[in-house]
Amino acid sequence: MLHIVNKSPYERNALESCLRLALPGAALLLIEDGVYAATRGNVAEPRLREAMQRMDIYALRPDLEARGMAGRVIQGVKLVDYDGFVDLVCERPNCQSWL
Repeated sequence: MLHIVNKSPYERNALESCLRLALPGAALLLIEDGVYAATRGNVAEPRLREAMQRMDIYALRPDLEARGMAGRVIQGVKLVDYDGFVDLVCERPNCQSWL
């Protein structure tokens, strides 16, 4: 399953809920304000690093660039462009957007 989070970890607990319920082997894509979770020094960094042991973590590069955060990405987070976003959706049988 592909989990998609678009809310900042400072704004909502969508990421925390997602990480708690996602099964091993799933993938997480951070988009829009959700990309703040992919940056070094944020409140969700420890949980995200832990989650990398059991799932693939992706962040949408254009959203990181738009927020001036492209240079602060946590090592191990894979960056994708819009075509990569589409590829992730096509590769996974189900998608879950967290609000």
